[in-house]
Amino acid sequence: MSSPPTEARIPRGAFLVWGAGLSAYVIAVLQRTSLGVAGISAAERFDASASALATFAVLQLLVYASLQIPVGVALDRFGSKRLIVVGGLVMSLGQALLAVSTTMPGAITARVLVGAGDAMTFVCVLRLVVAWFPARLNPLMTQLTGLTGQLGQILSAIPLVALLHGPGWTPTYLVAAAAGLFVTVLAFVFVRDTPPGHGPLRRSPTMREVGRQLAAAFMHPGTRLGLFTHFTTQFSGTVFALLWGFPFLVSGEGQSPRAASALMTVFVLAAMAAGPIFGRLVARHPLRRSWLVLGIVAVTVLAWTAVLAWPGRAPLWLLLMLVGALAIGGPGSMIGFDFARTFNPRARLGSATGIVNIGGFVASLVTILGVGVVLDAVSDGGGVGRAATYDLDSFKLAWCVQYVIWAIGVTGILVTRRKVRARLARAGVVVPPMREAIARRRGRPRSG
Repeated sequence: MSSPPTEARIPRGAFLVWGAGLSAYVIAVLQRTSLGVAGISAAERFDASASALATFAVLQLLVYASLQIPVGVALDRFGSKRLIVVGGLVMSLGQALLAVSTTMPGAITARVLVGAGDAMTFVCVLRLVVAWFPARLNPLMTQLTGLTGQLGQILSAIPLVALLHGPGWTPTYLVAAAAGLFVTVLAFVFVRDTPPGHGPLRRSPTMREVGRQLAAAFMHPGTRLGLFTHFTTQFSGTVFALLWGFPFLVSGEGQSPRAASALMTVFVLAAMAAGPIFGRLVARHPLRRSWLVLGIVAVTVLAWTAVLAWPGRAPLWLLLMLVGALAIGGPGSMIGFDFARTFNPRARLGSATGIVNIGGFVASLVTILGVGVVLDAVSDGGGVGRAATYDLDSFKLAWCVQYVIWAIGVTGILVTRRKVRARLARAGVVVPPMREAIARRRGRPRSG
C-alpha cells in the first residue's frame, strides 16, 4: 500500500497526470451538458414533449447516479486510468449514436451511454488528486478540478451551439464524439494511478472486503453529510445547465439564444471564480464547512425566489444574479467530497466518493423530471417543438419543484452534522458555536 505524497513535495509529473485526467473530465462535462443547449432542437428532431424530453436527461442522470457506488468500488480495485479510458470510449460511442439517431429509442440509448461513461470520470480524477498531491493541497486541487472541468460547459454553450445552428445536428455530435476519443488517448498515454516508486494504492480487495468498506463508508455520518451536501448544493445549477435553463431563458424569459448562451457562459465563469475561494476557506476553516454549505443553499434559494416572484419577465440584472447564485452551487458541492476525504481512510475513499457523488445527481434527475411533468400538466403544448411553446408562468410554477428538494437536503445536512459533531466530541474534538468562534477571532471574552 502506497503512502501519500509528502507534505513538502509534489511528485514529478503530478500536474501532467492531473492535466490528462482533467482534460477527460472537461470533455465529459461537454458530453453531459451537450443536450441542454440543444433542448429546443432536440424537441423538434424527436417530436418530444417536455416530459419526454426530460426522459433523456433523467435516464442519463439515473445511469450516472446508479453507477457511482459500483464505479467507486471498481476504482478502489482497478485504479483511475482504466476507468477513465473506458468511460471516454463509452461516451464517444453514445455521442456518435446520438449524431445519427432520428428516433426516441436511439436517442435515449445514446444518452444512457453518455451517462455511463460520465460516471467513470470525475471520481477517478479526484482519486488522482489524492494519490499525486499532498493532503494540504487536496481541498484546493479538488476545487480546481471541479471548476476547470466546467470549461466543458462553455464548450457546449458557445462552439457547440454555433455548430448546431450551422452544420447541424449530426456534424455537431460527431465532433463531440471525436473530442472524446482524443482526450481518451491522452488519458491512456499520460495518466498513472500513483507516483513512480509508490506502487499500487493497495492490493485488490476481495468481494467481502468490498462489502465491508462500502457499508463502513455509508455508515459514517461524515460520508452522509457529504452526500446531503452534494444533494442540496449541486442540483439546481445542474438542472439549469443540463436541460431546462436554456429553454427557460429563451421561451420563458424572452432572451435570444445568443443572450442565453452568454448567461450560460457567465454561469461557468462565476463558478470558476468561486472555486479557489471555497477551497481556501475549507482548508483554513475545516470545522465550519457545513456553515459554508448552508450559506450557499440560502443564496441559491433567495435568488430563485426573487426571479420566480418577479412580476412578468425578470430584468437582465436579476437573471445575472440568478446565474451567479446557481454557479456557486457547483464549487459548493465539492465540499461534500472533502467530507468524504477527511472522514474515510484511503482504502475506502473510492466507495465514499461514489456515495457522495450520488446525492446531487439523484436530486437533479428528480427535479428534471418534476419540472417536465409540471410543464406538461399546466401548459397547452402542441406538436413539434413543444419545448419552445411553454410560457413564463408555466416555467415559474415548474421551477417550484426545487423547494421540496431543498427542504429534504437541508434537513439531511442538519441531522448528519449533529451526528458528525457528536462523533468528533467523543474523539475529543469540540466544535464551538459559531457565535463563540467569531467572538474568539475578534478577541472578545467568551460569553457565558
